[in-house]
Amino acid sequence: ISFNSVDSSLSSLKNCQSYINTGMDIATHVALDLVESFNDIEDVNSMENVILEYAAMDRELNHYMTAIEETVNQIKREKPENIPDLKILVKEKFAALESKNSDSDLQKNEKYLYFKNQLKEMRKQFRHQSDNDNEGIEQIDEDIAVTQSQMNFICPITQMEMKRPVRNKVCGHTYEEDAILKIIQTRKQQKKKVKCPKIGCSHADVKRSDLLPDEALKRAIDSQNKQ
Repeated sequence: ISFNSVDSSLSSLKNCQSYINTGMDIATHVALDLVESFNDIEDVNSMENVILEYAAMDRELNHYMTAIEETVNQIKREKPENIPDLKILVKEKFAALESKNSDSDLQKNEKYLYFKNQLKEMRKQFRHQSDNDNEGIEQIDEDIAVTQSQMNFICPITQMEMKRPVRNKVCGHTYEEDAILKIIQTRKQQKKKVKCPKIGCSHADVKRSDLLPDEALKRAIDSQNKQ
């Protein structure tokens, strides 16, 4: 049995998944724009609902692709004399997967977790900047707060202000993207693991796949420089 047309369809579905991921990225950036411009919280929450809708689409698409792959593997394994109805088999497996759905699944989506983390960091950064603008804050407290904030802008590798910060989703520390990737590449060639460069961190296996762009921190750095 040739499954070329099925493989082609699966490839098209995976392209759809990339469009979903792009949509989630755009919704995240819009939410960060809203926080940066101090928009109403309802507008930000509406972006969270968009992310959850995308997460539901992503889950449904994953279940459908899994149902197709399991059906094809079953037929290849059993090699039946009479070709079964693929649509019915896929529909049954898909329904079984969908029956296990719960709202908590959507909140475990990696893009949703990234959205929540970036939103939290963005609010923290820009609430701090807003507080500094308020009258009545003693100058010494403001200087300390600004100094601490600027320390978070410094890469532990280059000891310079970051231009493209990435956050390690395992330990939460940030680095300049080019600097950490260079270390990972060098240690990979030496067949050695990479220890987190942040002093005091015990994480001893930094991987490229664990690094995510820290858009909130980048915006805070850019905003500080403009001021």
